[in-house]
Amino acid sequence: GKAKLVAREISGNWQASLAWEAGLAAEAFKIAAIPRRLGVNEKSLQKLLTHPLGFTVGPLEHRVRHYLAAVEELGVPTARPEFFAPAELGISPEDGAVLLCPDSDFGMSHEWPLAKWEEIARSLVASGRRVTVANVDGGRALGKALAGKLGEGAELFQASPLDGALPVLAAHSLVISADGSLPHLAAHAGATCVTLFGPNDPAWKRPLGRRHLVVKRHVECAPCLLAKCPIDLRCQKELETERVRHAVSEKLNAV
Repeated sequence: GKAKLVAREISGNWQASLAWEAGLAAEAFKIAAIPRRLGVNEKSLQKLLTHPLGFTVGPLEHRVRHYLAAVEELGVPTARPEFFAPAELGISPEDGAVLLCPDSDFGMSHEWPLAKWEEIARSLVASGRRVTVANVDGGRALGKALAGKLGEGAELFQASPLDGALPVLAAHSLVISADGSLPHLAAHAGATCVTLFGPNDPAWKRPLGRRHLVVKRHVECAPCLLAKCPIDLRCQKELETERVRHAVSEKLNAV
C-alpha cells in the first residue's frame, strides 16, 4: 500500500517523527521503524507510537492551541510573537482589492449559495472595488461560475496549488471566503478575512487573529462537521446576505 511506499522512502533517514493523527503518515513511520515515534496520546494512534505525548486535552479551544501543546510537551517554548506574525512576503495589499472564494475544499456543505455570493460581489463591483474571484480544487467550481456571471467586473484566479496562491492573497486587503483552507492561508499572508461558517465550529477552526471576522447562522444541527448535508443545508441557506454585507462593510472601513 501507500504506507509501505512512503516507509521505503524514509527508512533509515529519520531518527524521530511526530504524528498528529492516525493515518498514512503514522503507519509509514511505524513500518519504517523510526526509533522515536511521538504523537498525541489517542487510542487510534497509540499502537503506532513509541513515545505518546502526555499533554491533557481540556475544553474546546482553537486547533492551533492543540498543536502548540504537543510542541510544548517536547520542550519547545511557543509564546513568541514571531510564531504568530504573518508571512513576510514583501507584498503590500492594494487598497480596495477584495478577493472572493465561494468554494471550499472541506466539502459542499461548507459553501454558501452561489446566488448570495453574486449579490455580495455585485455590490462590491458597484462600489468601485477591484474584485478577484478565486476558484479552488475540491469545491464545486463556484468560483468559476461566479466569475462567469460577473464578466468584466471581476478577474478569475485559479488558486491551485494553494501554497502557490500566497502572493495573490497578500495583494488583497480583504478576503471573503467560504470556510476552508484558503482563508487560513490568506490570514497567514497578511490579509484580513471574513469567513462564512456553516457546519464547522469557528471556536476551533476560524482563521487565527483578532482582525478577522466570522459570519455564521446558528442552527440546531450545527456543528455537524459533515462534508455533505444529509438534510436541507439550513446553516448555509438561512445565512442572510445582509449579515455578510454588514461584516464586509465593517472590515472594508477598517483595512
